[in-house]
Amino acid sequence: MIIRLLQNKIEQRLFKGKAILIFGPRQSGKSTLVELLLAGKDHMYLNGDDADVREILTNTTAAKLRLVVGNKKILFIDEAQRVPNIGLTLKLFTDQIKDVQIIATGSSAFELSSQVNEPLTGRKYEFMLYPLSFAEMVGQNGLIGEKRLLEHRMIYGCYPEIVTKPGEEAELLKLLANSYLYKDLLMLEQIKKPVILEKLLKALALQVGSEIRYQEIGQIIGSDGKTVDKYIDLLEKTYVVFRLPALNRNVRNEIKKGKKVYFYDNGIRNAIINNFKPIQSRTDVGALWENFIISERMKFLHYNNIDVTSYFWRTTQQQEIDLIEDHGDAMEAYEFKWNKREKVRFSQTFTDNYIDSKTSVISPDNIEELLL
Repeated sequence: MIIRLLQNKIEQRLFKGKAILIFGPRQSGKSTLVELLLAGKDHMYLNGDDADVREILTNTTAAKLRLVVGNKKILFIDEAQRVPNIGLTLKLFTDQIKDVQIIATGSSAFELSSQVNEPLTGRKYEFMLYPLSFAEMVGQNGLIGEKRLLEHRMIYGCYPEIVTKPGEEAELLKLLANSYLYKDLLMLEQIKKPVILEKLLKALALQVGSEIRYQEIGQIIGSDGKTVDKYIDLLEKTYVVFRLPALNRNVRNEIKKGKKVYFYDNGIRNAIINNFKPIQSRTDVGALWENFIISERMKFLHYNNIDVTSYFWRTTQQQEIDLIEDHGDAMEAYEFKWNKREKVRFSQTFTDNYIDSKTSVISPDNIEELLL
């Protein structure tokens, strides 16, 4: 069993008088994590996908909820975003049924967060569970063993089902991409053109590591810039992609409003373009490495509660740095190179204007410096 980094953190928050909310993509292991947390503990499990569960948890009262849980001290509500007004229901527990610990999971930040933020102000602990991280896999396989699997991870990603079922990766990823990418999104009223969404995902997958312009993508997929921006926002809220903005501190020639888009998981990205060729046969190795490292770094920062603001950097002369992290009092600049022998020279424009910045090159040889 692969130990998740959040398990101990969540255990320490049990019975502190607050609801525990676990967000994250579908199939990232939220239900399995909670089942491990609750192993041996007397608890009740309810699934928001069940119609009778939604009915009894919607527009309810504290007296009815007490009847539902009976003598159980822990209530686990899976897919809680499917329950209308779930925030008010969870508030009843935290305010009036204080001896019961509520744990709720949700795969859509758009739906669940919007329902719980106001009712549960000051009454919740929130956790984000991503697909398996490099650190978690090192815990399972050891550093040497996991570094030997880097090419595999760059192609197939780190979803739990993909990692634990070797030999079935491509087939499972296609199923996962088709189900989880669209299930939450297509239930939202904002998605009126699924064909445009599918074209957008392919366009984003092919432009990983490149600066994107909404208007240009709109022309490619037969839409407009506003729709592209809106759909990318929804893709972020359902944990498919995330955006990285350009650093702009009024240095001459810095681009002003640039964006890059990365996928939370390399395997999903490759499933979208149906390309599972080995590294040696690919022309997009640089993009794969960049997406893998930046998504893994995001997990590392989140799980270790490190507060930084992340950017990429580029000038109109095409000088570029893959990742900049602003710690408030200092900056760190990173270049990501799959080929460790490739020479890297950081732009003098950057080093002259950001003189306190530390610069590093990350390759497979020293990946642990960034992710452990």
